[in-house]
Amino acid sequence: MFYECHKRSLPKWWAAVVLAAPVTTPYFIFKSRKRSGVILFMIFMTTFSAVTASELYIYFQMKEKFKYAHLPPLTRQVVRFSETLKNTTHRLDKALITLERMSKVESRIKELERTIDFIAELRIMISQNHAAIKRMVKFTSDYKSYFVKKDLNWVYHIQLFYTNRNVIQHYKSLDAYLNNFNALLKFTFKNFDNITKVKDAETLNNYDEYYLRYRRAVDSHNRLNVKRIEFQNEFLLKYPDIKPYLPGKRQTETFLLWGE
Repeated sequence: MFYECHKRSLPKWWAAVVLAAPVTTPYFIFKSRKRSGVILFMIFMTTFSAVTASELYIYFQMKEKFKYAHLPPLTRQVVRFSETLKNTTHRLDKALITLERMSKVESRIKELERTIDFIAELRIMISQNHAAIKRMVKFTSDYKSYFVKKDLNWVYHIQLFYTNRNVIQHYKSLDAYLNNFNALLKFTFKNFDNITKVKDAETLNNYDEYYLRYRRAVDSHNRLNVKRIEFQNEFLLKYPDIKPYLPGKRQTETFLLWGE
């Protein structure tokens, strides 16, 4: 801009104004080049828009990063733990709903493989959720007096829920269900032809054993899941503020028996 002012004998202070306030650039572009000003104006607007978008992106990133900076360290930490717990719980909840629909998987080789792969992904989600629960429970136990003093009782209530016998048994039964369902699917996948076509007696007997263990695990999990749901509903009546951190209401259907 300074070069344009010098070349066209225009006021030098224009360049200083443009440097101090870039938003005035379009005005001086039109003043210096009325005919070709449109092209320069479009170049300016493109650059200006890109810079503005970048600045806004950086601003919101920094805002997200330091949104808890004003809170005390312990409160800041528990908020992070609670958000991780909430996110992993919601993710697991959705995955279990998907598994409920897949538990009636058809006896086709591709469907078997797809369900086996999904169970492997589900195990990772469960592990992440268990880690989040463990961190939250330990942290709230260590600093219980602080949370009570700061009127953060909802943090302690989360601990009470996840350390309850009904919830612990529910998670254990879920692990047992996945172990037996996965074992049954893998055995069927490996011996698919012997089971569906050849009808090999020894293979069918082994299949029956896998299926029996699987059916017992399904019945046990469905029974304990009902207890978990009843306890959760009662708990939420007392402490409704912790609802976002608990398994979703949709996770209520029983797992169907595969192969029937």
